[in-house]
Parts: sequence; structure tokens; C-alpha cells
Amino acid sequence: MEDSGVRVGGDAYGGVRVSAPRTRRTRTSVRSLVITATLSSLVLVGSGFAWAIPEYLIGQIESVDAGTAGSSSRGALNILLVGVDKRDNLTRKEQNQLHLGRQTGERTDTMMVIHLSADQRKVTVVSLPRDTWVDVPGQGPHKINAAYQFGGAKLAVQTVQQATGLRINHYVAVNVMGFIDVVEALGGVTVCTPVAINDSKTKLQLAAGTHELNGVNALHYARTRATGRADLDRIDRQQQVISALLGKALSGDTLTNPVKLGALVDSTLRTLTVDQALAEDFLGLATQLKDVSTDDVSFATVPLTDVNYRTPTGESAVLWDKPAAREMFQRINNDQPLVPAVRPSKSPTASPSPSPTAATIAPNRIAIRLRNGTMVTGLGARTKAALLDAGFLVPTAPGDTATRSYKNTIIRYGPTRLDSARTVSAAFPGAELREVDIDGIEVILGAQNNTVHKPTISTPKPTPTAISTPTTKTATQNICKKP
Repeated sequence: MEDSGVRVGGDAYGGVRVSAPRTRRTRTSVRSLVITATLSSLVLVGSGFAWAIPEYLIGQIESVDAGTAGSSSRGALNILLVGVDKRDNLTRKEQNQLHLGRQTGERTDTMMVIHLSADQRKVTVVSLPRDTWVDVPGQGPHKINAAYQFGGAKLAVQTVQQATGLRINHYVAVNVMGFIDVVEALGGVTVCTPVAINDSKTKLQLAAGTHELNGVNALHYARTRATGRADLDRIDRQQQVISALLGKALSGDTLTNPVKLGALVDSTLRTLTVDQALAEDFLGLATQLKDVSTDDVSFATVPLTDVNYRTPTGESAVLWDKPAAREMFQRINNDQPLVPAVRPSKSPTASPSPSPTAATIAPNRIAIRLRNGTMVTGLGARTKAALLDAGFLVPTAPGDTATRSYKNTIIRYGPTRLDSARTVSAAFPGAELREVDIDGIEVILGAQNNTVHKPTISTPKPTPTAISTPTTKTATQNICKKP
């Protein structure tokens, strides 16, 4: 009689045997390994049933001496995750397909610090911009991603420890091709971009909005810098893709599908490199994450004070806001939330708030869905043209509402898009702002207040206190909803 659960290589022919999970313990084991693989390897989710075959699991993971501190079987820990851009083993066809060029060697395309809380209930992922200007031990000032080129995993760990003040317990590296394989194993990934992307290097072209991407295009989406904030926008996209893949990996469609699970395990283990201690106790880490869900995973970025720093060597780099960054990593080290709870003021007038109607988001970063709520023929097309002239993005043709008797123009926006909605409101003075459960911004044209005005954008000067308490998003909030 077979055990309940899933096994890889469990029969005499090294194949896959599956029986439906029946116990809570089995389901917990599956979830824990899926989450572990996700957080430990950027987006290489899977390993959903490797708990049944520890010898196979350990044998497939490549290890390296990273000089990490190791960890006990339980308790808070920090993991340095790097996405390694290794091209030496790519065929000419793969290089051409991926538009990666033919350079040899390895580079860290992505760097993140993953913190697991001591109670094993929360995970915090902090992105380190790859252009961060830091002191690399023994090498002097360089961009942080140069540490890996100079001294591999060990120097990368030393550099991050010195910059953050954190003790790095474990190291995980994944490769470019592994990312593609995981996306393909999950059947693609849903992403949503607020701005159009036209990357001449990778040939990636996406209109603003929601898209389903295959593995290659998902890689280009996560790597492109062809938007206004370059590497900072790319960090946002990478966090979005990680969240989407984590959500897919934990869905019933994946956990109960032996084909998907098998493909995930295979793609994960073939592209993973970890420190020696983690390779020997990979399953030990899994037990610490068994209860974590996408609601418990938060993403943040190191606070910055200068995103256009010109280095003494003439390179373009970014500088951390050192006091704010120090506070961030101290909170991580003390196992505290990055954003402390706000205590209500005793006096309602104790601290004045800024103007609630200020437009701070530029029109060229806002995509609008447009619908005509009147009987006026051509109003949608004329308004779209006016919005485009004002700098907004209107990626789709205007539609009509079912009811054509709207009196006032209505600006509908999702829960996280209030700042963008204020800019749109400045373009339609007198229109009604309405928060609804949608993605993005939608304008329903009414008989009144439907004339487009070019908005005036207020750009507040950055101050240290403005970024001393970083904003965070959970993986659940990052996941795009299909339209």
C-alpha cells in the first residue's frame, strides 16, 4: 500500500509516483518546500515534494564556500540571494534568443537580503540596487555587484555584511536559464506594467496594462531597464514577478498537478547554488517556513538619497540614505517590522498633513482605460487624443458604458493608485474620484467635466525623514489581477 503524498524517483524506473495528499501534515510539507525554494532561489519555486527524498534533493544542489555564518535549526536568519548572469554555458542559439550577448564570466544581476523572523511567521525581502556605490573589502569603492566578479560568493557576502551590518547566515544563487525554466513549468506568469516598455536591446515591447508572459519574455521583463527609473523600476518588476510565481506555486493547480510539480523540482535543483551548510540542511530550513503564505512575505528597497550619483571613475551609481538604511537594517536585526505601527496623535491638529489633492505622479507613468458614459458620438476618441496630448497613456480604444446617462465624469481607481488618480483628477477638474476594487485607473466620461486639462505636477523635495520609514508591499499585494 502506497503512502499518501507525492514521490519523485520512487519506483524502480526512477519515475514519478503520485497519490493525492490526504493529511494536513502532507499538505504542510508540500507548502513548506514550495515556499522555501521560492524564497531561497528568487523565483525558482517548486521542490514541492522533495521532503520524501532527501538524498535526491541534496545530491542535486550545488554548494559553494560562501563564508556564511550558518544557522541553528530554528530562529531568525538572513539569506543573501543573488541572481547570477552566467553566459559561458549558453549555446549561440540561446544567446541570440535571449539577447544576452556573448560576454564570458559571471555577474550578479540581482541582489536581495531575505530575513526570516525568529517566530518563523514573517519573511522580509529587501532589494539592494545593483548600482549601489559601496566599499568592497580589499578592492575599494565599487558598485555592489562588482563584489561577485572580484571574489565570488564569499566576497559578495562580505560586502553585503559590511554595508548592511547584518550577519548573513546563508547564500543562494540562481542562474538566468533556471528562471526561464521555472516560469515555463508554471505555465507562464501574469504581470502588469503601469507604463509601456520598448526595449531595443531585448526586443521586448509591452503596452501599459496586464500581460501573460512566457519564460523568455518574463526574463526580459524582469531585467529590462528601459523605463524612466531604470534599475529602480526593474526592482519593482522583479518583486512583482517573484510574488506572482510564489502565488502560482502555492495554488491548488500546482500542488495537485504532478506534471507541474515534477517540472518545478527539476528546474529548481539544476540551477541552484547554495552555501555548504544550507546544502546539508536544506530540509531544516523548510520546516521553519511551513506556515508562511503570500500575506506574510513583504518586499522593500533600501532607502536612497541620490539616484544619479556620478562616481570618481565617471560611472553612474546610486547612494543609500545612510541614516535611513542603518535604521532599516537595525530593525531587521532586531526582528522588528520595517514600518513601525503609527500611534494616533492625542491632538488632531498636532501634525499638519500635506494637501490631499496634490498631483505628484507624472502623466507619462499613468495608463488610463477610457469609457464613454454619454450619448455623445466620438467623445471617447476625442478625449483619448486630448489625454495623449497631455502626456497620459491610453493603451486601448475607448469603450462605451452599458448606461449612457452619466452626468458627471467619474475617475475610478484601485486601492493602491490614489496618487495616480489625483493626477487624473487634475486633468478633469470637477470629476468625481471613486475608489473601487479594480487594477489601475478608469475614466467614465459624463456630460460634465469631460474636458482634459494638462495637470500641473508637484514634485516635493526629498528629505531624509521622507524615506526613513520605507514602504513595504506583501507578495499578495504585488500579484497582478487578470482583467
